[in-house]
Amino acid sequence: MSLPTTHDDYGTVTAADTVRIERLLPGPIDRVWAYLTESDKRRRWLAAGDMDLSLGGAVELVFNNDRLTRDDDPPPAKYAQYGGEHRERGRITAIDPPRLLSYTWSDTPPSEVSFELSEEGARVRLIVTHRRLADRAMMISVAGGWHTHLGILIALLSGEEPQGFWRTHTRVEAEYERRIPSS
Repeated sequence: MSLPTTHDDYGTVTAADTVRIERLLPGPIDRVWAYLTESDKRRRWLAAGDMDLSLGGAVELVFNNDRLTRDDDPPPAKYAQYGGEHRERGRITAIDPPRLLSYTWSDTPPSEVSFELSEEGARVRLIVTHRRLADRAMMISVAGGWHTHLGILIALLSGEEPQGFWRTHTRVEAEYERRIPSS
């Protein structure tokens, strides 16, 4: 039996350079924390890579979006460079296991993503906030990416087959294009 989730709720713009997405996940909190911090679990929904779980610690994210799901479409032309393996690097800016993890993302200048976890009975509320996004195009891309990756995480934690990454990303990115104002 699946727990109800907020899988299809769209993220919100909370500042000119910030997007926030909330999800309600099957718990317990330590399990969700492991999917955020352990490479072998994180690679199944986002990206593999080492994380030094200390303030200032190095973060490496090794993405391979083409391998996250089965029965998917190829990446759209504008994301062709992200179809295979690509890497991002950052540094941990805040950590309080198992409730808070923040790190920089290797944009120039770097953006920052934060994961806040709180228990709600047998479930865990996850709030993802991505700050310091360079422009509207980046915000739309990042919002669509987090929306899609979090959908895969929910499916994994629920024991379900996730929907195709690129197919889903294309659909939700078009909706974020409509929802995120141009000024």
